[in-house]
Amino acid sequence: MLKNRLTIRIEWGDCDPAGIVFYPQYFKWFDACAAALFTAAGFPRADLVGKQGIVIPMVDTRCKFLIPFRFDDELTVETTITRFGRSSFDVQHKILKGADLAVECSETRVWSRIDFTGPERLKAQSIPETVIQALSQDDD
Repeated sequence: MLKNRLTIRIEWGDCDPAGIVFYPQYFKWFDACAAALFTAAGFPRADLVGKQGIVIPMVDTRCKFLIPFRFDDELTVETTITRFGRSSFDVQHKILKGADLAVECSETRVWSRIDFTGPERLKAQSIPETVIQALSQDDD
């Protein structure tokens, strides 16, 4: 599967009063990393949303925090898809502190079209084969 890597430096505003990264920041980064993975595969979020009305909301998540991060630390997020269903797919994020696994997250997201005519507003769609193929490439 295609893997994307993103490096982030911890800013002062990312931390809570205890001086460690406030946990919601991780989910902000996970969302950005999922978007970066799709961009690396040739499907930028701006095009998906703006031209096709496609969004990929998170519907389930689980996270393990193993090593804390503090102000000015650098982290590397590795993101890949681990499973494709008809309209859903699983994303795995591994955050490394140096070579050590610090945070591990799994998400389920749904390939959805914005529906401006109905009350539900989002409708699950089949993931196009071109998207599956692009994200299934080996990470060379």
